[in-house]
Amino acid sequence: MRQLPLISRRAAAAVAGIALVGSVAACGPKEAGDAKGGGAAGDPKQGGTLTVLNREPQSDFDPARLYTSGGGNIPSLVFRTLTTRNRADGAAGTKVVPDLATDLGTPSEDAKVWTYKLKDGLAYEDGSPITSADVKYGIERSFAGELSGGAPYLRDWLVGGERYQGPYKDKGGDGLKSIETPDAKTLVFHLKKPEGDFPYLATQTQFAPVPKAKDTGTKYEEHPVSSGPYKVVRNTGDGERLLLERNPHWSAKTDSQRHAYPDRIEVKSGLDPAVINQRLSTGSGPDAAAITTDTNLGPAELAQVSGDKQLADRVGTGHFGYTNYLAFNPRTKPFDDPKVRQAISYAVNRTSVVNAAGGSSLAEPATTFLPNQKALGYTPYDHFPAGRTGDPGKARELLKQAGYGEGAAKGPLTITLTHSTAQDFEASPEIATALQAGFKKAGIVVKLQGLEDNDYKQRVHSTKTQPGLFLGHWGADWPSGGPFLAPIFDGRQIVEDGANFNSARLNDPAVNDEIDEINKITDHDAAAKRWGALDKKIGEQALTVPLFHPVYKRLYGKDAKNIVISDWTGVLDISQVAVK
Repeated sequence: MRQLPLISRRAAAAVAGIALVGSVAACGPKEAGDAKGGGAAGDPKQGGTLTVLNREPQSDFDPARLYTSGGGNIPSLVFRTLTTRNRADGAAGTKVVPDLATDLGTPSEDAKVWTYKLKDGLAYEDGSPITSADVKYGIERSFAGELSGGAPYLRDWLVGGERYQGPYKDKGGDGLKSIETPDAKTLVFHLKKPEGDFPYLATQTQFAPVPKAKDTGTKYEEHPVSSGPYKVVRNTGDGERLLLERNPHWSAKTDSQRHAYPDRIEVKSGLDPAVINQRLSTGSGPDAAAITTDTNLGPAELAQVSGDKQLADRVGTGHFGYTNYLAFNPRTKPFDDPKVRQAISYAVNRTSVVNAAGGSSLAEPATTFLPNQKALGYTPYDHFPAGRTGDPGKARELLKQAGYGEGAAKGPLTITLTHSTAQDFEASPEIATALQAGFKKAGIVVKLQGLEDNDYKQRVHSTKTQPGLFLGHWGADWPSGGPFLAPIFDGRQIVEDGANFNSARLNDPAVNDEIDEINKITDHDAAAKRWGALDKKIGEQALTVPLFHPVYKRLYGKDAKNIVISDWTGVLDISQVAVK
């Protein structure tokens, strides 16, 4: 699952008493598409220094170790890949486009073999040419145990990938035979099974070229060789401080996606969220030309910002394919009974849940597992229509059919809801408490089990300790229904001795077969329709209860302009930002 843009309730509480600077006027935050300009007049121009103020360090700055581009797209300034996301606002940003490659790849008839050609004129920061062998070597490095942390798809998709241990242990030196490089500009990938989404996978940083002669193993992150518009000049504190300057050998003629407006980019991490938003709002000195790629506005901050026109004009809104939901384990009683799961579905008060998640500006109620994005295959449905506040009467009726209720043989239904105690985590106590209150109206007694975050993750993702009911969440690694639905509902992805995300343990041959059939489709729009239909079909079983899809609100400095936030990432795209 790709990294989630952070929502910080802790940050909201911390700044509740801080006065954000600006003149007062009634105005709400703009949508990303309306936010271009960032308060600075004129077209974006090259020059200046962009400052990035973040909570989390940009650690493991090695293309083999990064999970997608992470970190608000900072790695994509240094690492180019075969394909990349379209750097555009909203839904337009969910499209995949060529990057190092001339096109999105040529698939075989069964989508098991993909062929790519590199563009002319590609060069590293030292001026040496980028070759197909470099791309292959970059992928092979990601299999090394010393460089773990990246996405697991290549190991699962490439022929022989499950056995390969990386180039450092490759005695023969031939590397992955499933990646062929017949010449300096051609790559041919051989897959175990059809994968119509391969062009999306090729956006991940594992597809960044690495020159073998410059590979320093685990120290490569200190000075990776740039193929993008910026090179790493300094990396201190494992990504806590990064200084990026222009790569003189990068050419815009080969890269239509990254604008590279600033001369320098300084990344400062390890900061408190309240401090980040205060500095962005005040905009003193370098902070006027600053952004954040990992810190959102919380409810209290957003309320203050919304009442200030100057600040509200500097808020970008992002959407990302992400769903917060109730997860059932049907192998435990009483959740083995579909009537019980349906009753709980009817009993949910989504209005109170949305309020607990920060309000309607930060969360949108959900009745479908797939978020509301055409690229994912979103198909509207509500199999258990209960309105915004739930239908306690319908829930009681179903519980009665299942033998529960006042005076029934089994008595009132009593269940336990497991959640994380982390305040800035979306399985938070506030959401659990809101659900508990809604269930009470349906006669359901809910006991809350709050666990420390690490303990929570270990329990809910283990088939041996998985609770009967817990707060779950899932985000897509790229804008397609495949990485959204398959890990949660494909029976072949049930993991008995590791991290398991198919909490329902669904292993339906019809579902598995449909996933395989959709994966053969290389037309993304056609595949999306099938993913939407599959989501609707699975939803009939009430194996999960979709609760809400988060919305991301981010403040940026008054001299930052050309703000672009796509539905692929949901975060501000640093490659598009210019400074006044």
